[in-house]
Amino acid sequence: MTSCAAPKSPMELGTSMRRGACPSLAAPMQTGDGLLVRLRPATDGLTPAELTVLAEAAAAFGSGIIEVTARGNLQIRGLTAPSVPALAAAIGEAGIAVAEGVAIETPPLAGFDPNEIADPRPLAATLRAAIAERRPALALAPKLSIVIDGNGGFHLRDVAADLRLEARNSEDGLRWLLSLGGAGRPERPVALLEAERVVPAVMEILAELDHLGPAARGRDLDADGIRQRLSAGLDPLPATGGALPFLPAGIHDFGNGRTVLGVALAFAQTDSASLIAFLSRVEELGATEIRLAPRHGLLVLGLSREAAAVGQRLAFSRGFLVAADDPRNHIATCAGLACASALMDTKVVAGLLLEVGADLLDGSLAVHLSGCAKGCARPRASPLTLVGAPSGYALVVNGTASVAPSAYTDENGIRSALAGLNALVRRNKDAGESARSCLTRLGTARIAAAFEQG
Repeated sequence: MTSCAAPKSPMELGTSMRRGACPSLAAPMQTGDGLLVRLRPATDGLTPAELTVLAEAAAAFGSGIIEVTARGNLQIRGLTAPSVPALAAAIGEAGIAVAEGVAIETPPLAGFDPNEIADPRPLAATLRAAIAERRPALALAPKLSIVIDGNGGFHLRDVAADLRLEARNSEDGLRWLLSLGGAGRPERPVALLEAERVVPAVMEILAELDHLGPAARGRDLDADGIRQRLSAGLDPLPATGGALPFLPAGIHDFGNGRTVLGVALAFAQTDSASLIAFLSRVEELGATEIRLAPRHGLLVLGLSREAAAVGQRLAFSRGFLVAADDPRNHIATCAGLACASALMDTKVVAGLLLEVGADLLDGSLAVHLSGCAKGCARPRASPLTLVGAPSGYALVVNGTASVAPSAYTDENGIRSALAGLNALVRRNKDAGESARSCLTRLGTARIAAAFEQG
């Protein structure tokens, strides 16, 4: 986890279009608008000046479009083979450290959130060191992720992970609940561990994944066998889940004068000029640190309550999401036509949904707009997923973008199709009922019919 060094020449850059690849500085991903690089800061956060450097570099060496992903990583779009080394050099000159190796994720306010049971960062650092020092080195899937969650207010319960460690209070003190996960199947708890047992147990599991091959993920592991090895003789393990996901947008009060301003990028994107203007102003107001957050968020630390209110108004004027009740929080979009695989302009369709879908966007569900069947913006199932198709648009009910759709509409019918879904909820929703509950009660057949009939 050191500052970035530029590749020796553009020819050394490895490019990939594989869904399972990670578009790092050393291996940017080819997309419809050029090369894409994803960055994970190695530090808890970035100073406003450091994030400004990245925004300026995105404009100088790319298209100026910056994204914060659903997992809280930074992406820079529109790069070229010659400009990637220049980007890496700019990052290195600014002294910005970029994380390498296995993705070990902690909540965005780890160590700051007074509600967390334990600060997960020391455990994460110990595990990173153990993985880095392991010989022979582990060969693991590029997108394998480990979440270590202190179980505070800004948790990572809704972030998918191959291995998850969650702090729990017990009669015997702090314990870490170890679960195995992965897209497409529920998490499976396998052990409740004392802190000193965590790293050896995780390293044992990673060695098993290494043995299974470089494509193996948490879902491929034998949970029952691991549970027998790690938890033999223990009482039944506690359940996972149960906590509502957090939305970063808003002014968050942590007591004792500690205020966090949260904003989010509408449809995961912003432009360099807007971000630079926002950062310049909040730095003037006293901001000391910016932490990237899941759900496309930026969390600003160091502001007074009054300064946060001023920063919030500026963020809104620049197009950022600043409140939890903004309906844009509940639309998940991929890059759309910026990707070579996309068959839908997801940003345009999102705009149509905002115009005609007020009853759908009540906060009880996320509508997923996917340019293709890969479903990059939301790998897990959604109540409603709209997928770009050669003949127009396909609707998936209670599934991922890759499953068989329930209904279709053509290019000219999308507005009326979305309006039909909204009218279905408006006409059938009982008093106090959410859109999600209403759609569940009505069932797939009625939803599909409303979509196709418009």
